[in-house]
Amino acid sequence: MDSVLFQGLIGLSMAMYLWLISAGLTIIFGVLRIVNFAHGSLYMVGAYLAFTFYGLLGWPFWLAIVLSLLGTGLLGFVMERGFLRRIYGIDEAYQLLLTFGFILILDDLVKIVWGGVFKIPQIPAFLDGAWSVFGRPFPVYNTFIIGIGVLVAVGLWALFEKTWWGRTVRATASDREMANAIGVNVPRVFSGVFVFGSMLAALGGALGTPVRVVAPGIGATMIIQAFIITVIGGLGNLKGAFVSSLIVGILSAYGTLFFPVFELFFIFVIMAVVLLVRPQGLFAR
Repeated sequence: MDSVLFQGLIGLSMAMYLWLISAGLTIIFGVLRIVNFAHGSLYMVGAYLAFTFYGLLGWPFWLAIVLSLLGTGLLGFVMERGFLRRIYGIDEAYQLLLTFGFILILDDLVKIVWGGVFKIPQIPAFLDGAWSVFGRPFPVYNTFIIGIGVLVAVGLWALFEKTWWGRTVRATASDREMANAIGVNVPRVFSGVFVFGSMLAALGGALGTPVRVVAPGIGATMIIQAFIITVIGGLGNLKGAFVSSLIVGILSAYGTLFFPVFELFFIFVIMAVVLLVRPQGLFAR
């Protein structure tokens, strides 16, 4: 029984990593109605920037996180302003082609700048070590990630429900023509939302650097899991993304424990069932 509960904690920490990247993807789709296949590459860029500032330059961990968010946010601003803005409202196939092109470009840029060898910096000293949970060592860093994931969830709820900017974003997502008619600067809202979603992806990548491999191509792996989460929860629904992150993360952990060969099988089965029974997602309205 202790092993089952302990594995649930492992799955919970895994779920928080997935939540951080899927939250940004969900927000971007919910407002801009664009399928950003390059969202995983923004996760990758955030991870590499954090590795550079913290692992190579030796700067403080928190400063490295902040700088990686700012750098990735700037990249997201260039992507939205220079490219994605030109394809709003057209067929999703063009969106997929353009954002898939960004995956190839960013993967090659990462190889040119950092090389093709994977990177793993050390865990910060103040987050190193382990607690004794159910008689087993549970990493302090995993506890930290769980706390950050919950704080981000609460912060996003407060941002979109309790602030003027959040209400403006929700109004734009609901009816962009009406929002524009009452004086909302819709292009500026789109840019802000895309930058914000890019920074959330970078946060997931930056926080994962001490415990996850940083290598070219990790963006493609992460975006597949993020799309599964958004499909299960409902495209554009933050509550659904959070709950489905928990489902996917915990199921992955238990799959690794009991059925390691079929770990991913259960996740894809759940997605297939959701698409058949409720194709709009579990929490979509």
